[in-house]
Amino acid sequence: MNTFYGILIPFLGTTLGSACVYFLGKNLNKNVQKFLLGFAAGVMVAASVWSLIIPSIDSSSSMGKLAFVPAAIGTAAGIAFLFLLDILIPHLHVDSEKPEGLKAKLKQSTMMFLAVTLHNIPEGMAVGVVFAAFSAQSLRFAAVAALSLGIAIQNFPEGAII
Repeated sequence: MNTFYGILIPFLGTTLGSACVYFLGKNLNKNVQKFLLGFAAGVMVAASVWSLIIPSIDSSSSMGKLAFVPAAIGTAAGIAFLFLLDILIPHLHVDSEKPEGLKAKLKQSTMMFLAVTLHNIPEGMAVGVVFAAFSAQSLRFAAVAALSLGIAIQNFPEGAII
């Protein structure tokens, strides 16, 4: 049941953020949007470092001075994977008229959906990995909950913007 609640936390962050549309309307100040995006990026970097990269290095401590290697390889592989998806999947960025990715005749709403999906793949993978580590009793629930809460806090401003 803890797994269900942990997965529900990021979902609630996105949902509550998108509910802001009802309170703020569609006209969110550009400077507020930039601030919210910067805040979301900072929270995601912090969540990645403290809840994913550092635990990865800690779990590789038996490698001695090379304990950072699995985390570095995993991070590089994740960056390459997302870069490849960014090249292949046709998508639109917020306030962009020109689509990125492979040429396709898709509606603007479909491409925005693909952009959000592309963004959510690593978040879902991160939550899945930490809950798998929790199930294998490699991580404490507090660490898992911290990542889920960090992603929820990051998802709130994203939901408000998108």
